[in-house]
Amino acid sequence: MKTSEIRKKFLDYFADKGHELVASSSLVPHGDPTLMFTNAGMVPFKHVFLGNETRSYTTAASSQKCVRAGGKHNDLENVGHTARHHTFFEMLGNFSFGDYFKKEAIAYAWEFLTVEMKLDPARLFVTVFEEDDEAYDIWAKEIGVPADRIARIGAKDNFWAMGDTGPCGPCSEIFYDHGKQIPGGPPGTPEEDGDRYVEIWNLVFMQYDRDEEGTLNPLPKPSVDTGMGLERMAAVMQGTHDNYSIDLFKNLIAAACDVTGVTFGENSEQDVSLRVLADHLRSVSFLMADGVLPSNEGRGFVLRRILRRACRHGRLLGMNDAFIYKLVDALVREMGNHFAELVEAQSNIEQVIRIEEERFIKTLDKGLRLVEQAVDEAGAGGTIPGKTLFTLYDTFGFPTDLTADILRNRNVGLDMDGFEVCMEEQRQRARAAWGGSGESAIPKALYELREKHGPTEFLGYSTLVAEGVITGLIQGETAVDALAEGEKGWLIANQTPFYGESGGQVGDNGTITVGDALFTVFDTKKLLSDLVVHVGKVTKGSITSGGTAHFSVEGGRRDAIRRNHTATHLMHAVLRDVLGEHVKQAGSLVNAERLRFDFSHHQPVTTEEKREIEARVNAAVWANDPVETNLITQDDAIASGAMALFGEKYGDEVRVVSAGFSTELCGGTHVFRTGDIGPFRIISEAGIAAGVRRIEAITGEAAYRSFIADVEQLNEVAGQVKVRPFEVSDAVAALQSKLKEAERELTSLKGKQSTGILDDLIGTAVDDGGIKLLTAEVSGIEDLRDFMDKAKGKLKSGVIVFGMKNGPKVQLIAGVTSDLVGRYHAGNIVREVAMLCGGKGGGKPDMAMAGGSEPDKLKEALAAVAGLLKG
Repeated sequence: MKTSEIRKKFLDYFADKGHELVASSSLVPHGDPTLMFTNAGMVPFKHVFLGNETRSYTTAASSQKCVRAGGKHNDLENVGHTARHHTFFEMLGNFSFGDYFKKEAIAYAWEFLTVEMKLDPARLFVTVFEEDDEAYDIWAKEIGVPADRIARIGAKDNFWAMGDTGPCGPCSEIFYDHGKQIPGGPPGTPEEDGDRYVEIWNLVFMQYDRDEEGTLNPLPKPSVDTGMGLERMAAVMQGTHDNYSIDLFKNLIAAACDVTGVTFGENSEQDVSLRVLADHLRSVSFLMADGVLPSNEGRGFVLRRILRRACRHGRLLGMNDAFIYKLVDALVREMGNHFAELVEAQSNIEQVIRIEEERFIKTLDKGLRLVEQAVDEAGAGGTIPGKTLFTLYDTFGFPTDLTADILRNRNVGLDMDGFEVCMEEQRQRARAAWGGSGESAIPKALYELREKHGPTEFLGYSTLVAEGVITGLIQGETAVDALAEGEKGWLIANQTPFYGESGGQVGDNGTITVGDALFTVFDTKKLLSDLVVHVGKVTKGSITSGGTAHFSVEGGRRDAIRRNHTATHLMHAVLRDVLGEHVKQAGSLVNAERLRFDFSHHQPVTTEEKREIEARVNAAVWANDPVETNLITQDDAIASGAMALFGEKYGDEVRVVSAGFSTELCGGTHVFRTGDIGPFRIISEAGIAAGVRRIEAITGEAAYRSFIADVEQLNEVAGQVKVRPFEVSDAVAALQSKLKEAERELTSLKGKQSTGILDDLIGTAVDDGGIKLLTAEVSGIEDLRDFMDKAKGKLKSGVIVFGMKNGPKVQLIAGVTSDLVGRYHAGNIVREVAMLCGGKGGGKPDMAMAGGSEPDKLKEALAAVAGLLKG
């Protein structure tokens, strides 16, 4: 049975049992600042289990995308070496939110496995929490599992908790016995770590609420959370204990073999690399499809590490050029039917992977050069410091096993203890830096307000002032009846003209008054999808929940935001027309000062393209077309050509905004006619990630002021160079030409000066046992290496050491002419000299550099060179 068929069979089974089929949520968890990635099937339902959120259904089933490659859930280094470690996996799950409980959950699991999947009941082994007699009796007496195939296990493995407090409960796990030919024993025995018995399904029974004192209090509505790894189940159904032998991975590995020219199964080390490629391809592609891009921090850094590890394994397979991007098509063929986001993002995923690969290939070569430098500095029989190993690992993506492999026959050791110290320091920095996703945790009081009073009605499309009833006040994480003068808090109402931040548009500012009392709003948020939260401070009197209030949005600021938002729509449409249909939004910010738009594009926008974009947007402004909005179904909107934007969640009915040639799904606020935007001007364009560009632009008064500032600056420059404004370009060009000529003359003079210095120095060389030795302190030399090359050329044969003071430091360079390289080693000479100046260094036999921290000892160190040569 194919992996895709197992997924479908699972979802169809639970749909027939009345479960709501819920599509996989994004790998980027929203509303949970504690998680880097979605790492379990229950993550999208966390707030339902906590009682903070209700759904229109009480039972559900899903196949959830999961990634475990960062933070405490880090399987990265094991991937490829074991049969079941993955960075990306699918978790099949069925859930009950206060509906059915243990009896039904166990019965469903047993029926699905033994009837639908036709597994031999004698091959199934179950565990229960050691104190859970109820679950044990259901398995033994109602399902009929023999006692010798049921194990009672302690809390470490069979009691689940969401945290130190809150919902928790016992687990029951189902294992599959692969047979006596596979080493290992059943759970609860000393041999349990073998591969014979493999967990395929975990049933979690949330029946307690653990309080601050650790007491387990029964929940009024016990719930069920189950999880079955799709890849593990596929392995069982396809008769293998190795997940990488299932159809999905076989096909991905076959694609990797086609591209690399390697045959799977002929070499165990190459097989590891092929498995790594197949696994990492999935996590990288799905993360990019969900909007994560390579970067140097947070989620983007984890993505980059995964991709670079795949690149490194490609190099081990002999791939010196970018190639992983060529495997994306195979992944789309395997999984695109169920995950449409892969199909939609395929082109962009391929482009970003290719760019990242090409960048890492350059980094890889730099890392290899650093390895060679480290070997030179360590010398034969020496040790490469842990700090250098960590730099190779952290900066260049070199795991220590790669470094060790490169140095296998080089007669140098690795300071692994020092490396581990650096790694632990990095882990501590990472734990400190990852304070969360950047989102704020939503207080439970807000969920309760939403449950009690319902959503906030937004009135701000047609008015900036309105009356509303204050339905709740929150201070910190607690609902309060009133806020006194000087106190900050959240104010929630039944209706409001204030726009809550969403879709890239910032929230409104303004005031809320109740009689003489004044609440100043300095931000507005849209939380729980439809609740508008006014964030502010009572600046006069006191505000009480339940009263009627007057809401007034700051009009000038809203108008500026409107202009920038509609201009963003126009620019988006123009970008797709000028640059190509591959352009897709990757993020945006619309505030009163400017607009910022991130989009997929794989090279800088040229000056000519920027001019055309500006011209077309301004032409749309001058056309003064009406901006129209319509509420229609999402399917009708997409069919009409309206663009749905990155990261947005849409309901069944959507708002479509049409402005001239632009039509987009959007819930933001806009001008009434395109002419209201005023002048439009691009102020910057830059790359922010692989395959992603960012344009910032201004409109209206801000654009006008920028034009005036440029004109004033042009006039100032014209005055300084004593020409008319339209002659400034030619005048500056003439000045640049004169400057370049002066620089050439200066370079020539410096060359003559250094040649003169060298001639004088060569005359001071001494004959030391038949070898010419030149040692000297120099100053003002910009390029010591070039200076040394010229000195060796003039001396013809000999050993040269120069030293140069540079503030509290000293620079040293040693050179040996080619005829003497077999007798003397410049790297060894400069290392010894540097030690006398409180430094270190080394390098190649013919030329090497070093540094020191005691310039007052330079004269003494240079005088010691003759003795070093004799040694």
